[in-house]
Amino acid sequence: MNFQKMYHTIWCKLAVFVIAMGILSIAVFYVSSYAPGDPLQSFYGERVEQMSPAEHEAARQRLGLDGPVYQRYLSWLHHAVQGDFGISFKYKEPALDVIRALIGNTLLLGSISYAIVFILAIGLAVCCALHEDTWIDRAICKIGTIVFYLPAFWVGLVLILLFNVNLGWLPGSGAYDPGQSDNVLNRLEHLVLPMLVMVISHVWYYAYMIRNKLLDETRQEYVFLAKVKGFSRFYIVCTHCLRNVAPTIVSIMAVSVNHILGGTYVVEAVFSYPGIGRLSIESAKYHDYNLLMLIVLITGALVIASGLIAQAVNERIDGRMKTAEGGASWNRSHRSA
Repeated sequence: MNFQKMYHTIWCKLAVFVIAMGILSIAVFYVSSYAPGDPLQSFYGERVEQMSPAEHEAARQRLGLDGPVYQRYLSWLHHAVQGDFGISFKYKEPALDVIRALIGNTLLLGSISYAIVFILAIGLAVCCALHEDTWIDRAICKIGTIVFYLPAFWVGLVLILLFNVNLGWLPGSGAYDPGQSDNVLNRLEHLVLPMLVMVISHVWYYAYMIRNKLLDETRQEYVFLAKVKGFSRFYIVCTHCLRNVAPTIVSIMAVSVNHILGGTYVVEAVFSYPGIGRLSIESAKYHDYNLLMLIVLITGALVIASGLIAQAVNERIDGRMKTAEGGASWNRSHRSA
């Protein structure tokens, strides 16, 4: 029975994922199709101005830009389900190959930044909860608030000016030095400043939410009972309170994928970091619709999938907590102490 329920849940989530991706693809295709600009300019460059009307129409047919929008979408969808996402107008090669060469850079920057942001966010939140209303809590809150409101692009420019231009300690652009693509240390050096901007721009936003949730949890009855029994605040916060707010943390982490991914795109532009963030800006600028469609679908898939996974994890955690009746199970287990 449990297997059937799990099987049904998986299929339902897959159905939601497919429907959401379908709606996203339709919306992006129609918006990009009606956007001002001529994609032929991206493919042929200045030669477009020298084309006759007949040559112009023939070029549009060759690139699949003729006919009603719905027909072009159905044609694109037919090829997309077979793994053919069309050719990049700007790079003159399959869009999938263009993205395949750069997506690893974005995933590396985004995933490492994501992990560091939440490790620090949870650490700061626990520190504030342990020292509520003390100078430590107030100092962290004030510094975090100030740092949070600093624009990411401005922070990036300041770091480049300080650590690259003035001190010369760290590189200020690119993913690696020429000919050093296989050098792990060289890649890590190029990641330091972009990751630092990502952490500065995002860590306090999530730390503050987790902090408030932890402080709400410390006011529950089982916490007062634990204090009466002689348990330290450190033990209570770091075990039972943190465990009970785990579903909230998972939800915050899921919602943050979109936020951090968007921040990654901004950072890529500031540091001239070769990733799909810079690629998305170029594809929109040059009306490279096939490339833009694929980038949006990949981004949308990551965001939608993270939300569905977080929902599944939350259901799993909530199921355990419901069985244990939240903090009540902790009370019962210590009632005989």
